[in-house]
Amino acid sequence: MLGDRLKRLRLEKKLTQEELGKKINVTKVSISGYENGNRTPDTETLQKLADFFNVTTDYLLGRTDDPNPPGNDNEELGTLARINQLIKEYGIEQMGFFDIEKWKHLTEDEIREIIQHFEWVAHKAAQKNKSPGKDTE
Repeated sequence: MLGDRLKRLRLEKKLTQEELGKKINVTKVSISGYENGNRTPDTETLQKLADFFNVTTDYLLGRTDDPNPPGNDNEELGTLARINQLIKEYGIEQMGFFDIEKWKHLTEDEIREIIQHFEWVAHKAAQKNKSPGKDTE
């Protein structure tokens, strides 16, 4: 069951075994082994796969046919999971995005551009969160 589901999820994202392996720090041979049933991922790797594909480990293991956690209606957690997924998909954690040393060399124009982007995102979020008829201070 794990192999079939893993392969289907990987193909849905149009990833090769090697690309998926790089994203979760295992080899192509390991991914191939998981998919063909010759290997079983350890608990940590299984969790990485579930996080990457935004499904439960129970879904990957075939214990449920529902890929989404039951009762996970918490929009905030869903948003954080989506952001985490995007960080992984775009390889931001591997680019040293949060490495202060890499930010030291930005030009003033680059910093202004980042600030403008953050302000735009915050503005859009504030607009979305405003309720009709609510007083704004």
